[in-house]
Amino acid sequence: MTKLTAAITAIGGYVPEYILTNKELEQMVNTSDEWIQERTGITERRILKGDRASSDMAVEALKDLFAKTQTRPEDIELIICATVSPDYVHPATASIIADKIGAKNAWGFDLSAACSGFLFALNTGSKFIESGAHKKVLVIGVDKMSCRIDYEDRNTCILFGDGAGAVLLEPNKEGYGILDSELKTDGSGRQFLLQKAGGSHYHTSIDTVMNKEHFVYQEGKTVFKFAVKGMADITDMVMKRNGLTGGSIAFLVPHQANKRIIDATAERAGLPPEKVMLNIQKYGNTTCATIPLCLWDYEKQLKKGDNLMFAAFGGGFSWGAIYVKWAYNSQ
Repeated sequence: MTKLTAAITAIGGYVPEYILTNKELEQMVNTSDEWIQERTGITERRILKGDRASSDMAVEALKDLFAKTQTRPEDIELIICATVSPDYVHPATASIIADKIGAKNAWGFDLSAACSGFLFALNTGSKFIESGAHKKVLVIGVDKMSCRIDYEDRNTCILFGDGAGAVLLEPNKEGYGILDSELKTDGSGRQFLLQKAGGSHYHTSIDTVMNKEHFVYQEGKTVFKFAVKGMADITDMVMKRNGLTGGSIAFLVPHQANKRIIDATAERAGLPPEKVMLNIQKYGNTTCATIPLCLWDYEKQLKKGDNLMFAAFGGGFSWGAIYVKWAYNSQ
């Protein structure tokens, strides 16, 4: 009997129009274009202006996805939204997205795993397909990180941008789709990358607002060290388990946190630069949206049967790798 797998059958993406350049950041904090590019590889990032929220970006990404397929919103059965910047603490942003696109037959939920969120959501969505419970599942990665960033903190404001990406998962019996995964968490790393206030442990007060404790805090050197090892190790593990080499991989699709982390992961996997998806230079770190935005940017280069390795590392700590055999040729 042929194994049922969950295949990515469509991809959509969206980034806001406003571009925040390194030159503009030079006027805001003590930094320089050269310093930012040397340490991160970022030259600009997109920022969502006005009162628009994460759900609005997700809707735009889904409009793009639906326009490429014959899928209708009412055909969708499940929506999983990976985000750390939900529209509200509750209800779930997934339910708001469903309402805005008219997915009247879908249920959904949000998933929070920092920058690894999209991989965790993708793996979760695949299980609903493999079990036969659903035939059309949307997995969305979206973040409006600009609402989480202190633009007087040069350690974080240079890194993050806003954006959304989404994929459609459908059943496949031809050997394409999500074939293997390895996901990890280590909560002892929470002190190095977190938003301190706003949860039940450290609830909102006048003091937490005045102390800027609702913004992202990151101890960069520690996170960098763990990210390099975590992403490289877990990618190597999944590749070896599936008999994959640098020569048999079409693309590494890494979380876009820092170009030096991406380069280290690619080197460990034996992959040259032309086999590494890279768009950090123009979008920065969009957290849960980085991997689907890479797929969106590179979609026309992908061919049916291509072996792809997804890899991510995020706060928590959380990290993971997923092996995907691409299921279609883009038109």
